[in-house]
Amino acid sequence: MTTRSFPAPTGTRDVLPPESARWRALIARFDALVALAGYGLVVSPMFEDVGVFQRVGESTDVVRKEMYDFEDKGGRHLALRPEGTASVVRAYVQHRPTPPWKVWYCAPSFRYERPQAGRFRQHHQLGVEALGTEDPELDVEVIALARALYDAVGLTRVTLVLNSIGDAACRPAYLGLLDAYLVERDDQLCAEHRQGARQNPLRVLDCKRAECRGATVAAPRIVDHLCAACAAHFQAVQAGLVSLGVAFFLDARLVRGFDYYTRTAFEFQGSALESAQSTIGAGGRYDGLVEALGGPATPGVGFGIGIERVLLACDVEGVLPAPVSSVDVWVVDITGTGAAGELAWALRRAGIAADRGFDARSMRAQMKLADRSGARLALIVGDEEQRSGTVSVRDLRADDGDQQVVARDAVVAVVKELLA
Repeated sequence: MTTRSFPAPTGTRDVLPPESARWRALIARFDALVALAGYGLVVSPMFEDVGVFQRVGESTDVVRKEMYDFEDKGGRHLALRPEGTASVVRAYVQHRPTPPWKVWYCAPSFRYERPQAGRFRQHHQLGVEALGTEDPELDVEVIALARALYDAVGLTRVTLVLNSIGDAACRPAYLGLLDAYLVERDDQLCAEHRQGARQNPLRVLDCKRAECRGATVAAPRIVDHLCAACAAHFQAVQAGLVSLGVAFFLDARLVRGFDYYTRTAFEFQGSALESAQSTIGAGGRYDGLVEALGGPATPGVGFGIGIERVLLACDVEGVLPAPVSSVDVWVVDITGTGAAGELAWALRRAGIAADRGFDARSMRAQMKLADRSGARLALIVGDEEQRSGTVSVRDLRADDGDQQVVARDAVVAVVKELLA
């Protein structure tokens, strides 16, 4: 009987070493950056009541077409997390931490969409959310943190695009103007955004199809119809970014893909990538989402950064490569006395990455493993070293295979000096 194999589901992938080391490096740099600004880690469930995500916008493709929702064995209607913000805001409403509440997350998200380069049905996001103040300086801080991550990993071909989409005070009047404009050009729009199917006029501005792009060239711009409070907020955000030296471009088409956004909206675009995958991070302000999820009126702002997209941009720009080796030292022991394990653990306790061979392989086989590991040094224990209480230390990366014999109790200090 043929045994069936089970590959990863369509739209998902396994991340294996050494590529996974790049993920660790990216997450570690993000953790370090946001910790300096007072953001703590939040871990939320990967599935929630479907209503949590329906609040992000019934008119969005994510909710209408892409969300994985299901009924569990208890009859509850649940959904896998399609994005990070709603879950964090739900946690804020449930636990009521003291604002301002500044948190970060690293989590998988799930969307049923056509897989392509940098876009998977299970993708992973780094993000921050800051709740409790509508100060535009917080918008500036959040945007600058994302910019700092791209700088930290060496990306240079990244552009920040900025817009304001108003709030409940000024957006309704603008939507009326935009809808009237679209009605006059209804036959020029793509089928999805014609009058009979149109749920939210803003989605037309976000459409990437040529018909909608052409029809909306002369559409009214929301930045020309902001109320005084939104206009002042947007000017303050721009001034704050200028003061920090964070370059940006204004784009009146930028509306983002979720209905909960208010005022500030932004995207980071990687020009090294094809246009369909060029967004490597995005976010904005969402001053009404806490109320929509049953909490008190609480402003918020945040962003999400796609790990897969960022690493794709790193590949194109040739930065943040996978490490050559995950260990610094490889222990070779042909005596069968347990020396390999003792030495490996002595090195690890001293903070030195070390590995070893198993299965009592020959000296030649173990040296092949040592060389293949990418380790800088090999510690060799043969019969002579065992009798004399010594260890041979060989530099695997030196042209002459430099080797020295040191006392067993001094080997950790010698290895530290050589690696330094």
